[in-house]
Amino acid sequence: MTHSHPIRVYYEDTDLAGIVYYANYLKFIERGRSEWVRSLGLDQAAMKAQGAGVFAVRRVVADYLAPAHFDDLLDVTTAYMRHSGARLVLRQSVLRGDKMLFLAEVTLVCLGDTGRPQPLPGALIEKIGENTPHKPKV
Repeated sequence: MTHSHPIRVYYEDTDLAGIVYYANYLKFIERGRSEWVRSLGLDQAAMKAQGAGVFAVRRVVADYLAPAHFDDLLDVTTAYMRHSGARLVLRQSVLRGDKMLFLAEVTLVCLGDTGRPQPLPGALIEKIGENTPHKPKV
């Protein structure tokens, strides 16, 4: 259950040396996660409006492996790892061709209107179950 999202590096993404500023990788993987959810046929705005919760990043463990540069075409991959209760763990990477530049394990938590954790939306759990070759850890 892996999703790919292309991203072009713009001048605004880089520092004076023309290298992608480290914090921008977090923006790139945020876009990748949003597109992953969209690819599952889920509408995050509708989920929020229906009280199914919103996703917030709880934890990111990241490795910066090689620099990206101005005008590079990158591929942000998002892969399901596991879930339990209100938590969803994804593995995300940023590649330029076959070369991995950035790797992260991202833990998301589903939050309700009060800002407290709530169980992951049933529609997401169903989609994960439909798309994983193994039984998800619940």
